[in-house]
Amino acid sequence: MECVVKGTLLNLIKSMMGSFRDLLPIVCVILFFQLAVLQQPLPNVTQLLVGVLFVVLGLTFFIHGLEQGLFPIGESMAHAFARKGSAFWLIVFAFALGFGTTVAEPALIAVAAEAAEVAANGNMIKATAAAKEEYATGLRITVAFSVGIAIVVGVIRILKGWPIQWIIIGGYIIVVIMTFFAPKEIIGIAYDSGGVTTSTITVPLVTALGVGLASSIRGRNPMVDGFGLIAFASLTPMIFVMAYGMII
Repeated sequence: MECVVKGTLLNLIKSMMGSFRDLLPIVCVILFFQLAVLQQPLPNVTQLLVGVLFVVLGLTFFIHGLEQGLFPIGESMAHAFARKGSAFWLIVFAFALGFGTTVAEPALIAVAAEAAEVAANGNMIKATAAAKEEYATGLRITVAFSVGIAIVVGVIRILKGWPIQWIIIGGYIIVVIMTFFAPKEIIGIAYDSGGVTTSTITVPLVTALGVGLASSIRGRNPMVDGFGLIAFASLTPMIFVMAYGMII
């Protein structure tokens, strides 16, 4: 038991040093522009130091949590579904995973709320709390549904061994075509929606699913076939959100 505790503490310390190393370039850039370019002292130095400490701790626990929890469970479930041999339940799980992780994304919640506020100010929707809530919820569900579909397509690609480049090229051709027909007010939101889906919750689980599934299927290379699900998760929201804008 004591060895386990010591090992865990050692891993946390290593992760903390790594987090500080990753954060150091950002700190250096801020200090350089604040002191050398703007030539102004740092405001609230104590508060800034405490904030940096919290960021380092947050990154450390987040990365450690991914390594200890999300990545293993994603890979183990992919292995279990592959051994079970049920493509139906694997596809259902893939859709549920994509939908569930995306609808809970903090970045998507923030973008949807901001988009609803801007839409109300631009007279696209009624400037009432109910209308803004309905718009934001519809946007979130649309994006989450699109990511669920994207993960399903990615899983089928891994099962069938389809080349990823043709699917991606075809998807972006659809995005370009839809851009000409979608309302201009929704285009920017649609393009941003493709980015906010690949955030803290979605990426670890989806990546673990792809790598675990490719590792479990004979003839599949995890490096070649295991990755690419995130690309689908970034692509489909642009298509679905532009369609959402056309409909509403």
